[in-house]
Amino acid sequence: MRVLAIDPGFDRMGLAVLEGDPSRPAHIWSDCVIPAKGAPEERLAAVHEAVAGAIREYAPDQVAIESLFWSTNNKRSALGVAEARGAALSAAAEAGLSVSEHSPQQVKLAVTGYGAADKKAVAAMVPRLVRLPHKKRLDDELDAIALAVCALSTRTPGK
Repeated sequence: MRVLAIDPGFDRMGLAVLEGDPSRPAHIWSDCVIPAKGAPEERLAAVHEAVAGAIREYAPDQVAIESLFWSTNNKRSALGVAEARGAALSAAAEAGLSVSEHSPQQVKLAVTGYGAADKKAVAAMVPRLVRLPHKKRLDDELDAIALAVCALSTRTPGK
């Protein structure tokens, strides 16, 4: 099973492709996409194209995306993330891929064993679970890798 995981964002979007056994998933590729500043529709088109390009290049069997976390004190940011999710989901639908959604708590539980873990704990566990090429990674990329681990560990056997 090969999964493309998407940590959606309007300013930065994490993407990761992992495959194989959830106890020792293989890292195929990951990156943090930063759309150029500009009109919102141009940024969303860049998000769509980044996801569509990853789908074309890495041929995942499934897409996993983080579910939207709604914060009452950051509505503007949440709306941008929701729009970016829509652009990413559109690319997955165009490719005919099934999509699984995972909450931040599910991801934290799958990666650290504790659903209320902080970002530092998740970032520390990811390289212990997945062998990664050495490079500097932004949180969004690490979050996408963690999301892929979660998706592989929660998938239904035989799918």
